[in-house]
Amino acid sequence: MSFRDRAHAGRELALRLVEWADSGDLVNLLVLGLPRGGVPVAAQVARALHAPLDVLVTGKVSTPVRPGAAIGAIVAEEPPLFDRRALEMLRLTPDRLGSDVARERTELHRREHLYRGGRPATSVRGRTVVLVDDGLATGLTMTAALRFLRRLRPGRLVVAVPVGGPRAVDQVRQEADELVCLEQPASLHAIGEWYEDFAEVSDTQVVEALRAVEATA
Repeated sequence: MSFRDRAHAGRELALRLVEWADSGDLVNLLVLGLPRGGVPVAAQVARALHAPLDVLVTGKVSTPVRPGAAIGAIVAEEPPLFDRRALEMLRLTPDRLGSDVARERTELHRREHLYRGGRPATSVRGRTVVLVDDGLATGLTMTAALRFLRRLRPGRLVVAVPVGGPRAVDQVRQEADELVCLEQPASLHAIGEWYEDFAEVSDTQVVEALRAVEATA
């Protein structure tokens, strides 16, 4: 299966999750989207499950040589989670990436304020949290997000994605209580290969998606 766009992927994902909700597996729900690409997917899931929607803003630390290639992920004020094997291959150390981490954390805080309009994050304590992204490429960002959320003592952590590579899926499955992944190809070069329309999601679209779900709650 390939997806027309993120909204289509979200609807397909919601169909799978609704089956669980009807059987009573998902209670006291909160849906969290990973901005920016995960939010349009998460919005469809939240609507189908009649659950509140919020964001968990993460940041990616890229290599100096290849700005688009992420070798680290950050959440809130947590220490960065690095791909240690990638660091060794590139002969980099966390200290050398300190300025990159600081810059990304500043951007993370900017987005948090923009997306929530200054309101605090929704509490996850004791709740079933469905964490949604538009796909799992390396699993690094999702792993960092799960470890952060786990310390906030949710009742259950469920990861839901339309597509994921085998290595990323295996890594994330070790961190989550449950993982739903509609498509798990033997190899995944890029998440965008599974979407007909994989246009970049803007900050404005994230805010609009959050407000639209809130308006129908």
